Amino acid sequence: MGYGKRIDTLCSHLEKTASFVDVGCDHGYCSEYVLKNGLCENVIFSDVSRGSLAKAEKLLAPYVLQGKAKGVLGDGFLGVPKSTETVLIAGMGGSEIVSILSDKKYGFLPERFVFQPMHDSEKLRRYLVENGGILERDYTFADGKFYDVIVGRGATFGEAQTYTDAEYEFGKENLSAMGEAFVARTEKQITNIEKYLLQPSLQEESRAQLKERKRRLQGVLSGEIK
Repeated sequence: MGYGKRIDTLCSHLEKTASFVDVGCDHGYCSEYVLKNGLCENVIFSDVSRGSLAKAEKLLAPYVLQGKAKGVLGDGFLGVPKSTETVLIAGMGGSEIVSILSDKKYGFLPERFVFQPMHDSEKLRRYLVENGGILERDYTFADGKFYDVIVGRGATFGEAQTYTDAEYEFGKENLSAMGEAFVARTEKQITNIEKYLLQPSLQEESRAQLKERKRRLQGVLSGEIK
């Protein structure tokens, strides 16, 4: 696709849809991918930053003129119809994504979603599963640094998904598949903890917490924690 690994990874999870929204669109690359590949002719791209939205509007100008795309300056789902079928939210914290989805005035759980939280992935997983989301992909990938991507849909009537506490924390697919990026990130976290433990000024309470965290991460790699 040629946008760089992070954007290409997100685009690889986008399918043909009746309506598409890219919240926090930045340059608008994912919206361009959807439009270029004929996946949707009803695209909204939004950003709270006027500068970012202007960049996306420039990139997507031909589609805006054709009436296939519309830019919205605003936060979260402001200006986004609740009937929107597919939503992409990438590059912001999991807590912020939860705030967008749960907003009393504008929030909703879309029929299909692709989320790429920068942190607080556990909080986002819990919200989705506890509010009718079915997570179809939930894994870590690397592109200079490590990212989580969560792909899924709204549950059909009577359908539900269960996650263990460890799956909420680390990601269901990560624990079952032990992908290269997830293992590398976990090993890096253990190495960082070991460096902290070498500090002589570390308080005992903090030392005990770090040792417990290291034990848990090692348990993940050994398959003890699932």
